Amino acid sequence: MIDNDLTAASIADLQSLLRGREIAPREVISALRERIEGVDGAIGAYLSFDFEGAIKAAEHANVDLPLGGIPIAIKDIINVTGQPCTCASKILNGYRAPYDATVIQKLRAAGAIPFGKTNLDEFAMGSSTENSALKSTHNPWDLSRVPGGSSGGSAAAVASDEAFGALGSDTGGSIRQPAALCGVVGLKPTYGRVSRFGLVAFASSLDQIGPVTKTVRDAALILNVIAGHDPQDSTSLTEPVPDYVARFGNDLHGVRLGVPKEYTIKGIDPHVRTAINAAVKQLNSLGADIVEVSLPNTQYAVAVYYIIATAEASANLARFDGVRYGYRAENPKDVLDLYGRTREEGFGPEVKRRIILGTYVLSAGYYDAYYLRAQKVRELIRRDFASAFQKVDALISPTSPVAAFKLGERVADPLQMYLADIFTIAANLTGICGISIPCGFTELDGHQLPIGLQLLGRPLDEGRILQIAHAYEQSTDWHKARPPIASIAPGT
Repeated sequence: MIDNDLTAASIADLQSLLRGREIAPREVISALRERIEGVDGAIGAYLSFDFEGAIKAAEHANVDLPLGGIPIAIKDIINVTGQPCTCASKILNGYRAPYDATVIQKLRAAGAIPFGKTNLDEFAMGSSTENSALKSTHNPWDLSRVPGGSSGGSAAAVASDEAFGALGSDTGGSIRQPAALCGVVGLKPTYGRVSRFGLVAFASSLDQIGPVTKTVRDAALILNVIAGHDPQDSTSLTEPVPDYVARFGNDLHGVRLGVPKEYTIKGIDPHVRTAINAAVKQLNSLGADIVEVSLPNTQYAVAVYYIIATAEASANLARFDGVRYGYRAENPKDVLDLYGRTREEGFGPEVKRRIILGTYVLSAGYYDAYYLRAQKVRELIRRDFASAFQKVDALISPTSPVAAFKLGERVADPLQMYLADIFTIAANLTGICGISIPCGFTELDGHQLPIGLQLLGRPLDEGRILQIAHAYEQSTDWHKARPPIASIAPGT
C-alpha cells in the first residue's frame, strides 16, 4: 500500500494494488475526488467532472483488464458521451458529446474510467493554457507560472496528483511541452498510430492524441490500449500494435542517439542546456553511442508550421457557425449577421488570429506563395529526419528552450509564445513519434522548475523511444520529485 497518499501512485503501482485486492476501484475514485477538491482550486486543471458516472463504472470495474479500475483524465477536446466538450471555448458553450471518441471506447474496453475533462488553450491553440476562455491553469511547481500548453490542464493534473494519467492532443508540441514544464512524461505517437475520431480538429495533418503520465511505463501502458487501426479515421495506420513494455530494460548498448547541431540555439536557457548535456552523458553511461547529426531545414519549421496549421484551422473551424450547436449570437438580422457575430463573440483572440492568418495564406494570389511553398519545405524537413534516422535510432533535444514562464509574460507577444514550441514542432510536421521526460531542474524566484528531455524516433518506433526513455528514467530520480503542492494533505 502507498504510505502517504494513494493519489501519488503511478498507474503501474495502482494496478498492483487493485489486482491484489488491497484497494477497490471505488476507493480510488473517492481518493482522487478528495485530492481534487483539496488542490484544484489553486491549480485549475479541470473544467468538468463526472464523478457519479465514475463511481458507477468503478462498481463494475474488472481490475484484471489492462487498465481495469484506473481513472483517466481527458483533455476537453476529446468527445466523451454525455460530458461537455468545450475545447475551452465560449463557442461550444452548452455542447455535450453524443458519442465516445475511439480512444475513449478503447479505454473503456480496457477497464479504464474517463472521469474528468481538463483545461486547454482554446481549440488547442497555444503554448501556455492562457488562451482558455473558461479559466486559468497554474503550474503546480510555481502557481505564478504557466503549465505549458495546449494540454496544460492534463499535465498540471498529473503533476499535482489530481490524475493518475491523462490524455492530451499534440499538434505542435501540445503534449510534450506542458509535460516538460510540469515535470511529467508526455508522449506524442506517430501520426496515424492513434485514432483521431472524436478529437475536435485543429490541424488535421498534424493532430495526434497521446498520454500524459507520471512514468514512462505508465505512458506505454496507455499507448498499448489506445493505439491501433480505426476504420473511422482515414489516416489511421493498419500496422499491428506491439507490447510497448516488452522492450524495457536498463542496457542501451548498441543504441545510437543523435544530437542535432541545429538545436544548440542561442535562446536556450543555460540551466536547460546544462541539464540536457548531463542527460546525454547519462545516456552514454548506459551504453548508448552519441553522434552529432544535422537537420539543416529545421530552421524553417516554426514558419512552416504556422502557415500549415493556421490554414487547416481556418478550414476546420468554419463548421462553428451558431446554427447546429454551441454558442449563438442573439437577435441576428440575417444569416450573415448570425455567422459573423457568433464567431466574433464566440472565438477568443488567438483563435481569431489563426483563422485570419490561415484564410490569408489560402486566399487567391497567396496560396502558391505561402501554403504551397510551406508544404514543399515540410517535405524537405521530413527528408532531413529520414536521413538522420539512417544513422541513429533516436534524436535528443530539449523539449522546451526555457522552463515555465510567468503567467501573462508572453500573452502580448505571440511570436515569443510560438517560439516556445521550437523543438517540438518538427515532429508533427514529419509525423514521427516523440516523448518528453523529466531530466532536471532550474531555480527561479525561489522555486524549483522542471526541465524536459525530448527523444524523437522514427515513424512507428514508439517502442524504441519508450525503451530509451525508461532506461534513462530508471537511472535517475527526476521522475520521483513532486511539486510543493503535493505536500498538501487530502481534504485540506
